[in-house]
Amino acid sequence: SGVAWNESQHCRLLVREQLQLCRRHLEVMPSIARAARRTQALCQQSFADMRWNCSSIQRAPSFGPDLLTGTREAAFVHALAAAAVAQGIARSCASGELPLCSCGPGPSEPPAPGSRWGGCGDNLSHGLQLGAAFTDGFARAGTGGTPGLRAVNRHNGAVGRAVLRDSLDTRCKCHGVSGSCSVKTCWKGLPELDEIASELKSRYLAALKVSHRLVGPRKQLIPKEGDARPVTEMDLVYLINSPDYCTPNPQLGSLGTQDRPCNRSSVGSDSCDLLCCGRGYNTYTEEVTERCHCRYRWCCSVVCRRCRRSLQRHVCK
Repeated sequence: SGVAWNESQHCRLLVREQLQLCRRHLEVMPSIARAARRTQALCQQSFADMRWNCSSIQRAPSFGPDLLTGTREAAFVHALAAAAVAQGIARSCASGELPLCSCGPGPSEPPAPGSRWGGCGDNLSHGLQLGAAFTDGFARAGTGGTPGLRAVNRHNGAVGRAVLRDSLDTRCKCHGVSGSCSVKTCWKGLPELDEIASELKSRYLAALKVSHRLVGPRKQLIPKEGDARPVTEMDLVYLINSPDYCTPNPQLGSLGTQDRPCNRSSVGSDSCDLLCCGRGYNTYTEEVTERCHCRYRWCCSVVCRRCRRSLQRHVCK
């Protein structure tokens, strides 16, 4: 997004459905590119302390089996990417970056007492519409794997947009003498994407394994386990079980956890016991230099000494 998008140079890299949207809406593509980078960063941040740490997303668009075969991890990535694109477009509309859209429509409900609707809200409706057209384009083009995989990817993308839609809330700014807040101007805004990622991670942990089979006149996503609850529009779904990601296996998309730093004092997913899969860990001692004994000097600086201390690191065998 640091350069102007060129129809012949950039759009041709996309699949047919996305190519058409790129040509019609070149001005939107920088927002989508930023959303892709934000998805990469947030996925790795969200899973930094787990065996699967989303490092494979850096190879986009050359994904490995962990993100191409309908796994639970792929469900999270599709949902987060869909939410990121929709949010990016919604905010670009409100910021005036896009010429064909602007602030979101004013709320239909009356404002709270002492408040008035105003400001410039995020244009969620435009973000959802254009975002769905782009992120679902790969599945509609018929090149994204089996019909079941395309159905799962479309569903998970819709979950990401639904979580984003439900997160729209009221933001206000106070007006009045000496900050008295006698009047508040309010608008509808979207939260930061890390809040959406956190919600989607919770849904990742509760995702349902499904099959794509004929029910009546059309195929639907049905829970694989007969006693599982029905799939709802807010459930992330997956087709195949994930590997344990303990050891390298290119066929399954597992990079293993060897040489990953772990936390010896933790009892969570980043503990040396869980992250190292019972193989044990090596401990290394490092000498680090850091600022210390800092004091404020009038006026106006902070002066510090440089101290050395030993730091222990634990790394999976």
